[in-house]
Amino acid sequence: MESIKDTAGKVARQTQAKRTTSQATPADDEMTTSMKNSIGDPNCPICKGNGFIRRDLPVEHPDFGKAQVCECLKDQVTASYRSRLYEMSNLDALKDLTFNTFQPRGRDSITKAQADSTETAYITAKRYADNLKGWLFLWGGYGCGKTHLAAAIANSAVARNIPTLFLTVPDLLDSLRFTFDSEETSFEERFDEIRNIPLLVLDDFGTQNMTSWALEKLFQIINYRYINQLPLVVTSNQSVELIEGRLRSRFLDETSVSRINIQAPDYRNPSAANDYPELSALGTLISQKFETFDLRKGEGIPKEKIATLEQALQVCRDFAANPDGWLVLHGEYGCGKTHLAAAIGHYLTDHQKPVLFVSVPDLLDHLRATFSPDSDIPYDRRFDDIRTASYLILDDLGTQTATPWSREKLYQLFNHRYNSGLPTVITVSARLADLDKRLLSRMTDDRLCRIIEISVPSYRGSGRRIATKKTPRSNLENTPL
Repeated sequence: MESIKDTAGKVARQTQAKRTTSQATPADDEMTTSMKNSIGDPNCPICKGNGFIRRDLPVEHPDFGKAQVCECLKDQVTASYRSRLYEMSNLDALKDLTFNTFQPRGRDSITKAQADSTETAYITAKRYADNLKGWLFLWGGYGCGKTHLAAAIANSAVARNIPTLFLTVPDLLDSLRFTFDSEETSFEERFDEIRNIPLLVLDDFGTQNMTSWALEKLFQIINYRYINQLPLVVTSNQSVELIEGRLRSRFLDETSVSRINIQAPDYRNPSAANDYPELSALGTLISQKFETFDLRKGEGIPKEKIATLEQALQVCRDFAANPDGWLVLHGEYGCGKTHLAAAIGHYLTDHQKPVLFVSVPDLLDHLRATFSPDSDIPYDRRFDDIRTASYLILDDLGTQTATPWSREKLYQLFNHRYNSGLPTVITVSARLADLDKRLLSRMTDDRLCRIIEISVPSYRGSGRRIATKKTPRSNLENTPL
């Protein structure tokens, strides 16, 4: 790594060469000749134009006898050193990505929760840039601002003359591969430079398509910086849980790593900043709100059944006002479960909370679609978007799509949200006893989840009861756990 003293020597030699080769004018005199041969400011009272000084130090001092850059030359040396740092850091194209050019709360059109997450990331990144202690892991969707914040940290470091490397992970691996055919730099030199750089920023971190060699090299770099407590900034479209195990264990160390999730939509695509996430069907249920819910008191339905509908309405209102834990709405098709679930979604959206409303069959179709060669969204990202949604409403959970693959995906989804305690609403028409036992064990944990039975018959807007075949009672007392 080139030091500031090395740069000072280069600047001195370049300055002297430039002055020596400049053409003299008829006005040249003895002073002009002296100026041409000087390095620093010829009028400097400290160095008299030499550019360097030797400090009066005791013999045992480590700087005894060493030339020091004079104050008159420091600005030029610093500017040149900083220029070389920018060139080395790969930040030339990112110089404008600073904290001053970042909008701390994003676009005006995003929700409060999205703006809050963006501001939290901004404050955390700025604080990190001031001290460069530990690691910072920024993750979120494309265009949410994580690269801007990572570049802002890097630019701040370079401005303070801290050697920095800003690399995407693919570029890092390419730079290592290129050394195999390079006559100027060996693999060992480049590898050592990357893992020892005072500040390393890795953009677009992901391990899903890496070869075993690439994964091993990346682990060696990450592990070296972890052991030696060297500053590291990482941005990723994935949550930590989806990263390879050995790397994940380093990023999960809460004593060393700050992990920030930015929930904002793509800044470059303003149309994405609407009230409904990309996968959500809530926009198709715009009329299904609490205010439009029909308690069906004029249909001749027994009072005890109407009471279950009234209870469900009140419980859903309470959950929407304080979305904590899980809520399961159970009843036959057409009893009002989806209306109430959608009403919860609209209430949360109206209060600036991002909601993902999706039917279980559609959810599985969305996941399968990522396997298409035409898909521009990888499976891991799609699945992670769903399972980490701030508020998830799953409509029509049943057994009709119970293939081994779909059962496993649903279990992974349920298990993640169960362990994380993420607010979730589920509607079920099937008998609870027929559900996957692993799902049912999560749904029947009354520490997290409340199940509401709706016993009114199917309603289709005709104002009269539709004859339906009587089905066996499916209360919890006869449901095996």
